[in-house]
Amino acid sequence: MNKLKAFLTLLLANLVFQVYSQPVEMADTMRSEGKIYVVVAIVLVIFVGLIVYLVMLDRKITQIEKKLPEKQETGRV
Repeated sequence: MNKLKAFLTLLLANLVFQVYSQPVEMADTMRSEGKIYVVVAIVLVIFVGLIVYLVMLDRKITQIEKKLPEKQETGRV
């Protein structure tokens, strides 16, 4: 069983090495044409939008929690 695990681990490591050792032509093409910056900008806009949404949602939840009666905070309804 240990030999099988070792063989599968080596096989997986070899596969990962082969995949990551090949150059990524699409990234080189996008970088040379300047399109990679558009992709990075879009990803950043989406990420910032998610962060702003989560902060606003947290503030609304905090306001709602403050409006709850004290009885519900202690676990009694």
